[in-house]
This record gives sequence, C-alpha cells and structure tokens, in this order.
Amino acid sequence: MVWEIVHVPDKVPGLEESTVNVLASNVEPKLANTIMRQLSLVAPLENLRHVKRIRRKPTTGKSELSIVLCPSFGNENELGSIPDDVQKLINDYHLSPFTAKVYKYAATSKEEWEEQCKLWPTSYHPMVNVNCVTGFSEEDSQWIISCMKTTLKLAKLNHFGDQGLNAALIVDPACRQLIASAVDQTPVTLESFFHENGGDEAENFGRLFQVYTSDESAEALSSVSCLQPWSWPQQCPQDLSWHPLKHAPVVAIESSAARDRQLFPLHDLNPSISFPSKRQRTEIPQVLTRPYLCTGFDIYLAWEPCAMCAMALVHQRVRRIFFAFPNPNAGALGSVHRLQGERSLNHHYSVFRVSAS
Repeated sequence: MVWEIVHVPDKVPGLEESTVNVLASNVEPKLANTIMRQLSLVAPLENLRHVKRIRRKPTTGKSELSIVLCPSFGNENELGSIPDDVQKLINDYHLSPFTAKVYKYAATSKEEWEEQCKLWPTSYHPMVNVNCVTGFSEEDSQWIISCMKTTLKLAKLNHFGDQGLNAALIVDPACRQLIASAVDQTPVTLESFFHENGGDEAENFGRLFQVYTSDESAEALSSVSCLQPWSWPQQCPQDLSWHPLKHAPVVAIESSAARDRQLFPLHDLNPSISFPSKRQRTEIPQVLTRPYLCTGFDIYLAWEPCAMCAMALVHQRVRRIFFAFPNPNAGALGSVHRLQGERSLNHHYSVFRVSAS
C-alpha cells in the first residue's frame, strides 16, 4: 500500500490565470507527422513542453486532428503576429489557424491532468517521491502517515452499527504528543493503541478507502457530521447528551481545552498569569506553560471538515490540518470552499490530504 501526502492549495487559479492562447489548425492525418517535425524546428514549445502538439478528437467515421502551431501573441479574437516560418507552413499546407487555449503549467496530480486534457492534451509525469511535493522529511512523512492511520482506526472502531463517524486527532508535532482525540459527539482516549500497527495494513486500510469512496456508502455515511451538516441535527437520538454542534473536530477542541484546565488549574484561579499568546511551536518547550488555545498543533481528520469546523480550527490557531477523504457535500478546505485562502481571516493554516492506494 502506497501512502501519499498532497498539499491542498489555498486557491485554484481562474481559467484566465492558468491558461494561455496558442495558434492551432486542423490538419490532414497523412500530413500531421511532417508538419509536426517542421514545427519542432521552427517553433518549438519551449515554455509549454507539457502540452502535446497534436490533439485527436473522435468524430463520426474518423478522427479529427488539430496541431499547435505556435504561442499566440494577440488576444483571443485576433491571430496576432505569426512568425514568418510558421506563416510559410500555413501557406504551403493551406492551413486555417484558429486560437485555442492550453494550460500554462504541467499537472501535479492525475485529477488535475484529467481536467487539463478536457481543454487540450498534456503530458503527466507523477513525482515518485512525495516529499518533493510536500517538503516533509522521511521521518516526518512516516509520523504523519502513522497519525492518519490512527485517525482512520478511530473512525472505524467507533462506527455506530453500520453508520460511519468522523474522527479527529489533535497532536503537538513539536514533541509528538497526543493532545486530544474524538469522534462525532464523543471524546475518546486511545493511548492504548496510539502506536499500534498490527494487522494486515493493505487489507484494513484498503477496504476502508474503498468503502468510503464508493457510491454504495452514501447511506452508511449519512451520520458523518461534516458530510451532512444540515440534515445531521435531524438524526438526534433519544439521548440528552447528543448535541447538533458536536462534530468530531469541535469535540476534540473541547477535549483539548479540558486537558489544559486539568494541567494548568492555577490559571483559572489567577487569570493574571500570562501565557504565550501566539507562539508557534518549533521547539520542545523547556518550561511547561499553558498553550494559547491550539497554537502550533496539528489536527488529523477522517473527513474534510465543514465550514463550521474549519472556522473553529481557525479560531483555535491550528497549524496544519490533515484529512483522508474529501467532502463533496460541504467541504470547506478544497471540495466546495477554500477557507484556508480567505484573506480576511486573521489566521491561516496549511491543509494536506493523506490518502492510500
């Protein structure tokens, strides 16, 4: 089983920012190779090496071929200045140039590549070493993957019958200490298996990813709070402890606050005692001081959080968020919204997706 840590960017470039215009033309299939060889000499695509020169579009009875002639220097409705060598090819082969759009940069994921090819075919070369993408060392990557495995175990072990639940794990990465853990509605303790890695990993996690990403899982996942933030309160059981706002990330935050009150009781008795207000944890503290909310902590989630939970994590000053499964219904960190890129907020965290294949 291969695990991958992928950064979720804070914004997706608009079409005008991510594409450029090129001059293209339909060509006869028997002339395509000849024209392409000549173009590679007189008009190489130096800054668009990921763009395939020829596009093949299936039509009734045969395929229609189009070829990129050269970059366009005019606007979308003008052909602009065409280099003399390219103009000669257009005249020699009686081509009819038109303006087309291609993506400016090479795809960084298979999903992005598939989206690019809808506009014009591009090449995709996946990076073998995920650390080149994320910037994590091998040791850090293994730690992150270990924490995500624990989070997924937590979600799996706390299924309510056949219903799934979201799970949250708050960790201090500076000293690699578990701060709090929770599932929807319930704080849990898991020190007993926090470092366990028993069982067949490929079978356990492979099945989990397969179930959570299949179309048949919709009913089983109807009880995942962040996936169904509007209908979830309507599922209130006959239990006075149940609360519609107790999504797993919120419960984990409450558990972290309760831990602080237990470890630092004098602060509640004497509010004048100061503590580091916005200290980002880069080193293990020498003196035990009460942290400011969840400053510098990481949180691991089975599911991408909804807007309410994502904002709660902003207010808590969380440093990084890792999640395993996207949330197509109400995801606030990439699937529907990208709260991490909202400039008006006074705190911003980094977001990563951890997945297995």
